[in-house]
Order: sequence, then C-alpha cells, then structure tokens
Amino acid sequence: MKLIRGLLLIATLIAAVSLVSCTVSPITPVSERAEPTQLISAQDFATHHAKLSKAQGTLFNLEPKMSSVRIYVFRAGQAAKVGHNHVLSAPEFKGYFFLAPTGAAASSFDLEFRLDQLEIDNPDHRSPLGNAFASKLSPEAIASTREHMLGEDNLQAIRFPFVRIRSVQTVGEAPKFAAKIAVELHGQTREIWVPLSVTGLPESLNVEGSLVLRQTDFGAKPYSVLGGLLAVEDEVIVEFKLSGSR
Repeated sequence: MKLIRGLLLIATLIAAVSLVSCTVSPITPVSERAEPTQLISAQDFATHHAKLSKAQGTLFNLEPKMSSVRIYVFRAGQAAKVGHNHVLSAPEFKGYFFLAPTGAAASSFDLEFRLDQLEIDNPDHRSPLGNAFASKLSPEAIASTREHMLGEDNLQAIRFPFVRIRSVQTVGEAPKFAAKIAVELHGQTREIWVPLSVTGLPESLNVEGSLVLRQTDFGAKPYSVLGGLLAVEDEVIVEFKLSGSR
C-alpha cells in the first residue's frame, strides 16, 4: 500500500508540473483588486522624453543591443527539484537617463518594456548560472511557461502589456547612487529604493543595479500546489546592465 501511495504521489507531481510548467503564481481576480493605475502612458513617456531633450543637461538614450535586463524566478516547496528556475529577459525596451547640470537630485530616468516581448529561458542565459539553471527546457515547456505567466490567469499581458520604471528621487555622486523608483506592474505601482553604479559620465552612460520584487506586493499570489509541496518563490530578482549614448 505504501508503494502504491508513493507512486500515486509521484504521478500527481508529474501531472502538476506538466500543467503549470513551473509558472509564476496566479494573480488575485480583477474584482478583488483596486482599479488599475498607470505610472506613465506611452504618450506621456514620449512627451516627457521630448521635453527633457530640450532641457539644459545631457540626455542619454538607452540602447537595448548594448544592454541586458534579466529576471530570475525561483522554484520552491519540498518538491522544488521537480520544477525549474527560470530566466526572463527583455531584448527590446525604451529608456533614457537625464543628467541635470545641478547634480543627482535633479536627474531622472525612465524605462519601459512589454511583457509580451519577454524572452523566456534562453539557453545562453541559463548555462552560465550553474547547476541551479543547468537544465535545457524544451520549446513545449517554454511555450507552456509563457502561456501561464502572461495569460489571463496570471500577469494578463494583453490587458497590462507594459512594465514601467521611473525615478522618483536620486541621491549620491558618481559612480554610486541611490534611487527611489516607482515600478508599475500589472496595473499596480510600488516604490522602492535601489543602489546604482553609474560610470562613463558625462561622455557615455553605463548603469548597473538590481532589485527584488515580491509578487504579492503587486497583487499576485505565488503558485502553490499540494499544500505547498510544489511552489514558486514570492521574490524575483531583476538585474540590469544598461548602456546609453548622448
């Protein structure tokens, strides 16, 4: 009997993994959340960029081909080894950094990318990370992960396609800054402080930093089945290396 129960449990785990493909957690239904708000519309983003381009100071346009934005999602639960960690990247984005002549306090930056343009589990992004990301996922598993992460039961990329980040306050001096940023995800906005390393100024721009986002802070409930036996961590890591030109 113990052997039968063990086999049934294993079969249940395999079925769960195939259905969810280690996805991020489902979000709270729209009816249970506050009305979605936007940090900055696409039109406002362009208008603000045009305004800064005429202001006194130096405006750097961020260049996706010279930059990287990576998002790390982690498996959890007692059966975590059955699942996979995931690496997401944003090969396309818009962004700029405005360096004010009076210093960091008057400087600002904006970044936006689309959820439906995210690349999921590129083998070249996974392999350098070691054993925790060593597995190579099949196209079918990647497609399933995309569907669950960005579909109507989760991040709803059709309704909320953009992730937007805007600086609210900046302190420090090159090369080290602390920035208070507003992050818009899934129609909700949260503010956090992040450290930044900025080099190359004033001729060029290179920015490196990272932050931790908690899914529950944006109305999401981390995925969990079988009483938490297989789950996804609430926290995800976002790392970025951004380069820009004047």
